[in-house]
Amino acid sequence: MDAPRLPLTKDLVLIGGGHAHALVLKKWGMTPLAGARVTVINPGPTAPYSGMLPGFVAGRYSRAELDIDLVKLARFAGARVILGAATHIDRANKLVHVPGRPPVSYDVASVDVGITSDMPDLRGFGAHGVPAKPLGAFAARWDDFRNSDGPARVAVIGGGVAGAELILAMAHALKARGRLSQATLIDSARALTAVGSKAATQLRHALTGLGVTLLEDAEVAEVKADRILLKDGREVLSDFTTGAAGARPHGWLANSGLEMEHGFITISESLQSSDPDIFAAGDCAHMEFAPRPKAGVYAVRQSPVLFDNLRAALAGLAMRGYQPQGDYLKLISLGGKSALGERFGATLSGPLMWRWKNHIDQQFMEKFRTLPAMGQPYLPELHASGLKEALGDKPMCGGCGAKVGRNALRAALAPLPGNQRSDVAPLPGDDAALLLTGGARQVISSDHLRALCDDPVVMTRIAAVHALGDVWAMGAAPQASTANLILPKMSADLQERTLREIMATATEVLRDAGGEIVGGHTSLGDELTIGFTVTGLCDRDPITLQGAKPGDALILTKPLGSGVIMAAEMAGQADGAWVATALTQMGRGQAQASAILRDAHAMTDVTGFGLIGHLLGICEASGVSAHLNTAAIPLLPGAAELAAQGIRSSLYPDNLSLAPWMKPVGVQELLFDPQTAGGLLAAVAAEDADALVEKLRAGGDQAVIIGTVTEGAGGIVLD
Repeated sequence: MDAPRLPLTKDLVLIGGGHAHALVLKKWGMTPLAGARVTVINPGPTAPYSGMLPGFVAGRYSRAELDIDLVKLARFAGARVILGAATHIDRANKLVHVPGRPPVSYDVASVDVGITSDMPDLRGFGAHGVPAKPLGAFAARWDDFRNSDGPARVAVIGGGVAGAELILAMAHALKARGRLSQATLIDSARALTAVGSKAATQLRHALTGLGVTLLEDAEVAEVKADRILLKDGREVLSDFTTGAAGARPHGWLANSGLEMEHGFITISESLQSSDPDIFAAGDCAHMEFAPRPKAGVYAVRQSPVLFDNLRAALAGLAMRGYQPQGDYLKLISLGGKSALGERFGATLSGPLMWRWKNHIDQQFMEKFRTLPAMGQPYLPELHASGLKEALGDKPMCGGCGAKVGRNALRAALAPLPGNQRSDVAPLPGDDAALLLTGGARQVISSDHLRALCDDPVVMTRIAAVHALGDVWAMGAAPQASTANLILPKMSADLQERTLREIMATATEVLRDAGGEIVGGHTSLGDELTIGFTVTGLCDRDPITLQGAKPGDALILTKPLGSGVIMAAEMAGQADGAWVATALTQMGRGQAQASAILRDAHAMTDVTGFGLIGHLLGICEASGVSAHLNTAAIPLLPGAAELAAQGIRSSLYPDNLSLAPWMKPVGVQELLFDPQTAGGLLAAVAAEDADALVEKLRAGGDQAVIIGTVTEGAGGIVLD
């Protein structure tokens, strides 16, 4: 039989997606620690690998090849991802602050946020310069510049190895496109002192060979949009100026109260800071016991020790020490498919060194490119008939992908007796009910979701928006809500932390919508489930499914595709950026859209039954048909690509059975994709449609006219 899920008792928080943390996550996925809940906090869904940056700049690698997908990696590791930049560690209360969400509690934390090469003290650099680190922002800016047109002048401030690699790669890329006009490397002292004389000489020859001007003992006074002013009065023309002049720590670390060395976290051989519950690794850390220059190789070598010691700290075991090597093989790109290797003063350069560097880099990235997918539960050899078919060929989806199909739901509800109360108004096919109390019109609805991501804050936002969808679809103003929660089995401390995150988020969402959380119920189970019962008030008759007229325009306020994206995410097949965009869209409320569409003839929210299923509801209740312009229907990034690969939500077959006469092909299949917290679908007067879409778009909704209501009863035609 399947092993029971063990309770969670400790929180491990990884701050930053640097190389050491990425490797820790990979190892954690292979050998997790029972009882530990892992969280990784990073500004974005990916973490670029610094070793391949020069190759990317030179045009050897694509942007995607540069990135470690933290969303996929976290899924493999069983960790939750928080997309945001940490700004403070509150050691007294053991909290990590991330703007826009409740603080994140930890028992043990680790910091691997890298460094920045920003130059805040250099006049004009903030406005016109591009720091080489963090790498993600630099890579995006360079990609845009490299792919533009016209003569190009580039400059790098900082004549170390990193600066030389950058300017060589930039010059090579622009020269290959016939755009290079000028390339300059500037250092305030003597350049290339971090390598031996032989290596420095070869680097200087490489600079000369690509037409790079090296300016030494040249102090920069100011950076302007198209030039650099030196303190001796000279000017260096540059349309793209970057800085690689040494490592700078992130400023927020200084307020942590940890022991620092020039802003870098001081760590011991166990990689612990002055606070034994906080570890640090990579460039943001200073190895007081064995000082070394900033280099990615140390972060990679620290990762096995960090992995073991984090587990030891959570389990109360002994630590082990890390001892960095005395020297390491420096592989320095020379622009094209050539590199320079140096170790212990010996040097070798040429295509062979580039192939060796490429091999090492690709080998490192391969660790994160092929991650095992989530498996199905164990199926005993002896089992009841029908179990294999009920289990299916893939894990059950979360969100609306885990809903009961419409056909089964209708069949179960059909035998129930009709309403017998005069103060409950029956509404044809609507998920919400209308209560008539003392002359007031109150709508009530309830919904809950099986978690589709491990972050309670993101799930709460999505679940609250999803539950409010029925209220907004009826043109009502949210009033009150109760929460209905099932938490995974966990210790009392983790229960309190999780509930605090959930209730703070639910309160924020409901208040933003004009309502209040007034209570709720909780229990423990195998997995996280979040639901809300919501009420709303109507100042006039509610909008229902009944009322669409032939000639009406159909407006959709959100793109489709969340079901297929989250199904792919569970299988480790969706890009992290696609997942992040989908989660953001699902968490976007529809209060403003509901107000703009308050004169709609009929309206519903598009959720579990997909666009076709919910449109059929309008058609059946209104006695009309519809014509859809498939090409006009907005899709989430990645949805079409995943659908083309044959990826489907587990509810897709049920939704497809709602319209057996349809034979969808290509992106038309996404019309049956179950949507979690989807947009509003409204039938409006044709003469008002364009103006309504304009208002919706001005408010940030991706609203589109997707078709028209036609004569007939219950039919839908696709272009």
